[in-house]
Amino acid sequence: MSSYENLIKIFEYALQQEETGKAFFQNSLQRMGAGAAISAFKRLIQEEEHHILFINKILKDLKQGNPVELLVEKSAVLEPTNFFDERSKSEFLQQCLEGSMVPEVTIFNTAWLIEKDLSEFYEKMSKQTEGKTKEALQMLSAWEEGHEKFFREFRDKFSEIYSKMPWGG
Repeated sequence: MSSYENLIKIFEYALQQEETGKAFFQNSLQRMGAGAAISAFKRLIQEEEHHILFINKILKDLKQGNPVELLVEKSAVLEPTNFFDERSKSEFLQQCLEGSMVPEVTIFNTAWLIEKDLSEFYEKMSKQTEGKTKEALQMLSAWEEGHEKFFREFRDKFSEIYSKMPWGG
């Protein structure tokens, strides 16, 4: 298998995973009860759409026998966001406690695992490549790592809060 064929396989897998993540976030919107969570997930869906465009452009170049170029793709990327400011985070956690939104806890934990796995995949693949391909994979890893940190923060807070709740008995 040629070098380009290997890269095509890597980016096809990445594209499939990004599309899976986007579908998960879209399906999760239906289960969300808090406005802040809905806003965050809509923003994440937008970012996943940009990741998909980024990867599709790379795949198009590779399939035409061209090397990976990043000039066009960088302009298609949304600026990083913290999704919630501190006040919104606090309000969101309070809404979860008041409504005992266990499904949202599950959604945030699953989202964390998706983003963590993808970030680790991109990082691992970047160590096996060089040049613009390595740079593209490192960019994707950094973007997914930002999402991972966001979900990990809420997963950890939910775990802490729910472990301290009186559960009757």
